[in-house]
Amino acid sequence: MDSLPNRRRGRPTNEERTALIREKRPEPEMEVTTHKEEFARPPVRPEIREEDPRAAAARRAAEIRGHLGSMDSGTDEFWAPQPPDGWTYEWKTRFVQNMELATRINGFERVGWTAVPASRHPEMMPSGGVFANIERKGMILMERPSVIVDEAREIDKIRARAQVTGKEAQLNASPQGTFQRDKATLKKSFEPIPVPKD
Repeated sequence: MDSLPNRRRGRPTNEERTALIREKRPEPEMEVTTHKEEFARPPVRPEIREEDPRAAAARRAAEIRGHLGSMDSGTDEFWAPQPPDGWTYEWKTRFVQNMELATRINGFERVGWTAVPASRHPEMMPSGGVFANIERKGMILMERPSVIVDEAREIDKIRARAQVTGKEAQLNASPQGTFQRDKATLKKSFEPIPVPKD
């Protein structure tokens, strides 16, 4: 019977652990390379190139003019970019005094309006942020097919004409001489309003 090696009680020392690990698993052979090219590190940062500050200012001014237009004409906060062919963009109210009008948005979605993704027009939102939709001052930019928009506008015109016709009929339905006047006459033209001079 083989005699067991003398081993002390308790945990093995670091040297004993290392020897046991080496016995169980041989170390893989490592290739030693002596080529200095393989160890060359890329530069930490590219070379700093000085740009003419006047050229940089002129380039930035051109970008700002492209966004704002003429400085004296004011800024249109609810300007919208050109939509893709066949689509119409409109701003819709989403928040009033920091309260979301969820029912109103649901109503818009029910009739075909969907939010325009911010990834389509990243210039409309602050740089460096991650935004799902294009929003500004409680308004959200939404889109709908132009065909549906045209149909809805035509329906609105028909309703408006029907209201005017209904009111004319009510005015003319009164008997002759009622309210000490003859039949009502309505003007359907635009005229300048005289402004009194001070």
